[in-house]
Amino acid sequence: MTERADVIVIGMGIGGEAVAGQLAEAGLRVVGIERQLVGGECPYWGCIPSKMMIRAANALAEARRIAGLAGKADVHPDWAPVAERIRAEATDNWDDAVAVERFEGKGGVFVRGEGRILGPGTVGAGGREFEASRAIVVASGTRAAVPPIPGLADTPFWTNREIIEAKELPSSLAVLGGGAIGAELAQAVARFGVEVTVIEALDRLLPLEEPEASEVVTGVFEAEGIAVRAGVVASAVSFEGRTFTVELGDQGRVQAERLLVATGRRADPAAVGLDTLGVDGSQRWIPVDERLRVVPGVWAVGDVTGVGAFTHVAAYQAGIAAADILGLDPDPADYRALPRVTFTDPEVGSVGLGEQAAGGSGVSVRVGSTAVPSTARGWLHKAGNEGVIKVVEDADRGVLVGATSVGPHGGEVLGLLALAVHAEVPVDRMRSMIYAYPTFHRGVEDALRDLRS
Repeated sequence: MTERADVIVIGMGIGGEAVAGQLAEAGLRVVGIERQLVGGECPYWGCIPSKMMIRAANALAEARRIAGLAGKADVHPDWAPVAERIRAEATDNWDDAVAVERFEGKGGVFVRGEGRILGPGTVGAGGREFEASRAIVVASGTRAAVPPIPGLADTPFWTNREIIEAKELPSSLAVLGGGAIGAELAQAVARFGVEVTVIEALDRLLPLEEPEASEVVTGVFEAEGIAVRAGVVASAVSFEGRTFTVELGDQGRVQAERLLVATGRRADPAAVGLDTLGVDGSQRWIPVDERLRVVPGVWAVGDVTGVGAFTHVAAYQAGIAAADILGLDPDPADYRALPRVTFTDPEVGSVGLGEQAAGGSGVSVRVGSTAVPSTARGWLHKAGNEGVIKVVEDADRGVLVGATSVGPHGGEVLGLLALAVHAEVPVDRMRSMIYAYPTFHRGVEDALRDLRS
């Protein structure tokens, strides 16, 4: 028997749960379908537990900086309280009962299972069939992308999930991928005494960020004893006894007790049955318009859209999709000032276009930058003060189109820069601001001054 609903949401991660909850609170009958845990990657294996790891690791780093600043400190890393906190405070031992109750408390109907579109307006899940009179929302998320390296699939490698769940850390770790996830996790465990090597196929660490950001973080990693092998490609992987061996062609090999694969994420549009609606399931991402519509009657939000695998993007898109489904004529999605933060130490925050991307898009580019240690606050901070603030201006319009903030509080300093890009605040107006002294934010003033040169 077909069960009826106003809206069916496939995938109850951050975006799906937000859409489903908003529509249920608006009085619609909403069926939410999730095959794993309500809340998705972020609270259980992503941003929340990983930042707990990073917070603990940064505390160790700060303690080690006491020498030369405030005396002496004996630091004895212990992973046990970190693993316990992840289970007790972040993931509830990977139980989503509270999240399910939260959704059902709003009037939603929850179904555990693999949701698949069977045809226009119809979805199957958990041996049941549902018909949506108003909308289907696809929010099925992504999974770790595992590269087709010979031998890799036959080994017990880790993804971000296994390292988050680890009760004990290995003595050594090789990391495939020097992007945000790989860099964050590599530095976190290294500060607990793990010998870490990061292997990145592109020519630098954090290749999506400005070269200046990569240079700063690479320098910090090397100073902390993290080996960075950039511009090398893994040609084969093997596992014997308790040792992984990563072959790097003519660049040698890396051996470690554990191997973390952090080479990106990928969606699987075909798995949700969009091909039954004429959508090419072989695409890497689900194509959407500015109001997150896929085809009439179907919306998609979150990582599956390919805009950015960020919680804040999924939540932003959810609000637009929910409003559109309710007929409220929302503003179209605008990603010009999309911010992102890599929570290494120093943090790397960026918004909008980098220098190369801005030039490639036809912008008349001017850039300005300042080294964080040269600012008053950076000089006062002393140990752990590495960083750079860089701004990218559209010289013809006199507004910022992008910026990068690397430093001890780089993600927080980014807020000012993201607002400037979003609101298109004139650079002259930004220069006329009063910046509190001595703060890391004053480095923005220095970078803007450098635009004059």
